[in-house]
Amino acid sequence: MRVRLVSAVDAAVLRDLAVAVAHEGAELARRMRDEGVDVADTKSSATDVVTRADRAVEQLLRDRLLGERPDDAILGEEGDDHAGTSGVRWILDPIDGTVNYLYGIRDCAVSVAAEQDGVLVAGAVVGIGADVEYAAALGHGATRNGTTISVRPSPPVAQRLVMTGFGYRPEVRTHQARCLALLLPAVRDIRRIGSSALDICHVADGSADAYVEEGSQPWDWSAAAVVLREAGGRFDVLAGTMELEGWPDVAVVVASPSDGWDSFVEVLRETGFVA
Repeated sequence: MRVRLVSAVDAAVLRDLAVAVAHEGAELARRMRDEGVDVADTKSSATDVVTRADRAVEQLLRDRLLGERPDDAILGEEGDDHAGTSGVRWILDPIDGTVNYLYGIRDCAVSVAAEQDGVLVAGAVVGIGADVEYAAALGHGATRNGTTISVRPSPPVAQRLVMTGFGYRPEVRTHQARCLALLLPAVRDIRRIGSSALDICHVADGSADAYVEEGSQPWDWSAAAVVLREAGGRFDVLAGTMELEGWPDVAVVVASPSDGWDSFVEVLRETGFVA
């Protein structure tokens, strides 16, 4: 069966809606942060927290999106999946970088993506602590605060600044740390800011050269992946080497400018990230 894609015009409409609701969500998160942050629950471990704001922002996003497009589906980090009939699904991370948000660190964002029949076509990543908006639509390019962005040309691997993150399960962190200990001498440096979406957007706007993380989820990276691809980058989830019961074989999230993809993936193989 032929896949039906959203047209370029429709993708722009979805992008604009994503931007609008993400800004509303970010404003709510700021207000709740000023009122004081409460931990509401934990997820994969005692350090993987959910705040009241995570839940409130996601509910706001759901309400706004379904108010505009009641036939769409929704996949959110904090709530149940919502089935739809339109072929469009929204992928939501109400606060990407919740621990940063909890501690008052500025690197956290609302992430809203739209996919059509399984293809990511639009996304917005809007800062909560920082005044920044990344947005993109299939065929329309990517912007940062309204200005067109593009990836920077890839230098040799040894001169690349690589963004990364850590999971919250101790076994996963141990594996990630082992791989990073081998990767660090092979690149310019490593940065860990605590938000997958912002990490990938840094690659998109040229303020980083690559990103790798084991185990981040679709709500973490979907919107940023659209931004990166429209900025001239490449994104994929690759098979890893993690051996843990129940852990997916394909779980290594990788982002890079297209011209540096092959050499970056090769060094990820050499350092144990990628199978």
